[in-house]
Amino acid sequence: MRAVVTVIGKDAVGILAKVSTECAEHNANVIEVTQSVLQDMFAMIMLVDISKLSGSFAELADSLSEIGDKLGLKIHTMHEDIFNCMHHI
Repeated sequence: MRAVVTVIGKDAVGILAKVSTECAEHNANVIEVTQSVLQDMFAMIMLVDISKLSGSFAELADSLSEIGDKLGLKIHTMHEDIFNCMHHI
């Protein structure tokens, strides 16, 4: 089981570290990361293994969203099944 985490907002030091640390605290393993900075805007997509989560998927998503609120970022966490259904042609 995997999830897709997207992060968008103004670039700042430590965004990747804070998001990946929160994933680790929920026992979600970061599998792959791509990020880009366009002028001062930060964009990141993470693929995260959630098969061994220490809590519920909703708890992880809420926790990441709260970090985003604190940092002025939009962090969205979507289960891979939902992501695939939304992007299947």
